[in-house]
Amino acid sequence: MMIYMDDHSVAARLAVEAGELLLGIRHEGGAAGDRKSNELLLRRLAELRPEDAVLSEESTDNPIRLERERVWIIDPLDGTREYGQPPRTDWAVHVALAVDGVAVIGAVALPAADLVLHTGEPPALPPPADGPIRLVVSRSRPPACVDLLVKHLDATTLPMGSAGAKAMAVVRGEADIYAHSGGQYEWDSCAPVAVAAAAGLHVSRLDGSPLRYNRPDPYLPDLLICRPELADAALEVLRTNS
Repeated sequence: MMIYMDDHSVAARLAVEAGELLLGIRHEGGAAGDRKSNELLLRRLAELRPEDAVLSEESTDNPIRLERERVWIIDPLDGTREYGQPPRTDWAVHVALAVDGVAVIGAVALPAADLVLHTGEPPALPPPADGPIRLVVSRSRPPACVDLLVKHLDATTLPMGSAGAKAMAVVRGEADIYAHSGGQYEWDSCAPVAVAAAAGLHVSRLDGSPLRYNRPDPYLPDLLICRPELADAALEVLRTNS
């Protein structure tokens, strides 16, 4: 007999399953990881939520999703480069559900860290840390908005890999702000945004406008995830200097 799982549990379960698969085939490299994780997630969503549409980084976009209220937005392997550099842990699996364009359900697995964070059991936001504001950034290509925030908020930077790993560093209290500009897609942010919002963090575009999903063009170039007490200051810097 099939046991019913709610949407939160589906997201978390599938993120875990994909993560376990990826750990087992890590020696095959990132291309195989992307493909096999995608195949697993598509198969399992077809089994568990056959009426819903799917938008995946690794699949051809099906415009039928624009006619659906419920769309699963997945990144089967966020941080392909980091995945291909064991023993790095800063890569992730994203499984999210957008309902009417809003990221309401999400799970982000950090398989190499044996961790999954999801909206079914949102993590408690740790208290503010002492010391300077910590801004999580890309190791190789920090976006322009990072320089603004470092300068005007006197922030320090914490280099890290994938988008999901960066966002979850803020959720876990290891960093205070994750800001990105200049090139992401809906699958890069949907699951992290859902988890961050459920944990009580501020989530928005860099201009403060809401993040909307399942749009005809899935390009969603910028976002801000930060502690709620820092949102006004960060947005002021970004708006004033943009």
